Amino acid sequence: MAFDWLETKLTQRAEQGLLRQRYCQQYEKDNIICINDSHYLNFSSNDYLGMRQHEGVLQAWVEGLAQFGGGSGASPLVTGHTQAHLALEAYIADGLNREAALLFNSGFAANQALCMALFSRHAGVAKADNENVSSSAKGAIFADKLMHASFLEGAMCVGEQAQLRRFKHNDINHLESLLEKRALSTWNAEYADTLVVSEGVFSMDGDVAPSTAIAALAQKHKAWFMVDDAHGMGVLGQNGFGTVEALGLTQAQAPIVMGTFGKAIGTAGAFIAGSQTLIDFLVNFAKHYVYSTAMPPAQAVATLYSLSHIANNATQRDKLAENIAHFRQRFHSIFSESSGCDSKEKATDTASDKPLIALTLAESESAIQPIIVGCPNRAVALSEGLKQRGIWVSAIRYPTVPKNQDRLRVTLSANHTAQDIDVLVDAIALAYEELV
Repeated sequence: MAFDWLETKLTQRAEQGLLRQRYCQQYEKDNIICINDSHYLNFSSNDYLGMRQHEGVLQAWVEGLAQFGGGSGASPLVTGHTQAHLALEAYIADGLNREAALLFNSGFAANQALCMALFSRHAGVAKADNENVSSSAKGAIFADKLMHASFLEGAMCVGEQAQLRRFKHNDINHLESLLEKRALSTWNAEYADTLVVSEGVFSMDGDVAPSTAIAALAQKHKAWFMVDDAHGMGVLGQNGFGTVEALGLTQAQAPIVMGTFGKAIGTAGAFIAGSQTLIDFLVNFAKHYVYSTAMPPAQAVATLYSLSHIANNATQRDKLAENIAHFRQRFHSIFSESSGCDSKEKATDTASDKPLIALTLAESESAIQPIIVGCPNRAVALSEGLKQRGIWVSAIRYPTVPKNQDRLRVTLSANHTAQDIDVLVDAIALAYEELV
């Protein structure tokens, strides 16, 4: 019978401790989340600045609803492109010092649209206008090993038109060796268009990319550098415009910037920013843009308010920085820096003969604070132990993260208090003691 293997695959995933399931949120207010009539202190939200329930954002959305209605009513190239969208795009382009920007309904759609537009068959056909270039000429994509699935899936979708090479995470030397190999290889002429891609702040590890060095390498090898700044937008930079602003990367250094609004900005959707030519090209050839109903205009109004507020008020970003520092200090004051799911020997406190806490906090100065556990079952057990104590921290497991890198992914917000963070760390200690 067709698709009779579905149940088997789900059973196998459950046996491996990797089965995913959803939890229905009833409401959230002031970092308290309600799920199944139980209340938890939430440390699993990407709302880094607390803008999702900011009164100004909510009011702007209401005003947008009054002016434009609940939705856009059409795709952007029909009648769905409004003054609200235009204003948001212009504000983003100006803040990033780019010529233009284009809105998408999600970061996943933006990344896939970009890959499929730049490395599509029609791009190859355009090259064939030159008799000296084969119509089968391909491109090359060099992506950090830990790039988000949205981009990697997009790159794999265009495998016939572009070869994907993944360099070791944040490893400039490995990237350079791949680019040098490309330059010296016999397929150099074939692989003319080259895109180098990294995240500004990585979604699962919380660390930052050496973007300035990557940009320099890309320019050296006549490639374009793209920054996926989903987790840097709103948080980094003097005005909250992310990695590009924080590092002063020009359009020539980083020709493509992708950012999202569903994290620090507190709304939803995404954008791509770059040259006017790039944006005009996407308007014509990015199918995820052309054939999708446009973002609700009210959402664009609320997003513009949020971005403006962040740019003009550093209070929340300063508070987030304080919370990050406090969490790391508090964690290190209690936990040792070792872990191991299969370890038979555990360090002990000779005074009490009890096992010491042994978890690894990743090197991250962002709102994303991964606590590496090392195996999926123990990560889930720790997450459940925290829930029993009124703390919600999601367990992140393979294949979302590499094997043996299963973790608790703590995300901090400007709305958290020092007391909230102290309660979290104490709860982690208690939950872990039950496992050793």
